[in-house]
Amino acid sequence: MIQNIKEGQAQIAIDLHKKISKEMPVFYNPVMKFNRDISVLLLNCVGKKNIQIGSPLAGSGVREIRFIKELNKGVIKSISVNDISDKAVNAIKKNLSLNKIKSKNVKVFNADANLFMLNSSGFDYIDIDPFGSPNAFLDSAIRRISREGILAVTATDTAALTGTYIKPCKRKYWAVPLRSYMMHEIGLRILIRKIQLIGSQYDKALIPIFSYYCEHYFRVFLRCEKSKEAVDEVIAQHGNFQDAGPMWLGKLWDEKLVDCIEKAGKFSENNRVLRIIKEESKIQTVGFYDVTELASKYKLKVLPKLKDLVENIRKKGYLASETHFRENSIRSNISEKELVKMLNRKA
Repeated sequence: MIQNIKEGQAQIAIDLHKKISKEMPVFYNPVMKFNRDISVLLLNCVGKKNIQIGSPLAGSGVREIRFIKELNKGVIKSISVNDISDKAVNAIKKNLSLNKIKSKNVKVFNADANLFMLNSSGFDYIDIDPFGSPNAFLDSAIRRISREGILAVTATDTAALTGTYIKPCKRKYWAVPLRSYMMHEIGLRILIRKIQLIGSQYDKALIPIFSYYCEHYFRVFLRCEKSKEAVDEVIAQHGNFQDAGPMWLGKLWDEKLVDCIEKAGKFSENNRVLRIIKEESKIQTVGFYDVTELASKYKLKVLPKLKDLVENIRKKGYLASETHFRENSIRSNISEKELVKMLNRKA
């Protein structure tokens, strides 16, 4: 049954299904609203003007309609909307009409996602948001992302990246995952390295500017720098962590960009997650501490509130914050030994 749905400033007519799957005739996942919210916030904060946007896997077209209606004036030069499904393309055209969008700078394509990208002259922003692994689309997207362009990538195949299935992670992402409380951060870092390695073939350094894990997917935005030297610098930041890897060991966020995104999203339902990411983006560590795991490991019976623990660590002169990757966990440059001492004194 076709329903009219409002998301952000966009309205779409869509046949909602109880089960979200790639078999849907026109793909739309309401759970991914946060994903699209962040895309809008980031493009409004990154400071680029007159950008050419490429959307190879558009589905219902909701993300692209939101871009047209919600991005600041002057951000978009053109937007190319594509889906391989005839039904999706028809839905996109109807949804554009529903939102009274008739701009000549908006073009709709009905092609294979890779051919759509390869047959283009390139884009300043490409959004790869598939159902499952992004692997099949990375090479084409990286070849067509412009200098200083932004590549956005979503991966929903979390079972491989978080260590439920180790062999698929080795095959698809060329790394060993970590099956522990840190699995989501490690999975994200493995994904980033895979994208960067493909970029290195084309002398393109892909540098993370905003990354996160949410519910059932990983999401990363990477800035493209065309330079052999920059690629060498990126590869130098690949390595192992504990028994996992290789992975990206560098920064997951651009702090100034995070500050802008958090400020812009201050009054949205995303506020708490953005606030946490803002705090942890200031701490350049790989991994974090799950306080309940430490309590179990060291047989601690009484634990302080997380907020109090963060404050106490900061009073000791260390950096500390919650982490969005896991509840009851903290990111800090304090050593485990020193942290356990503090927890023992509170017990």
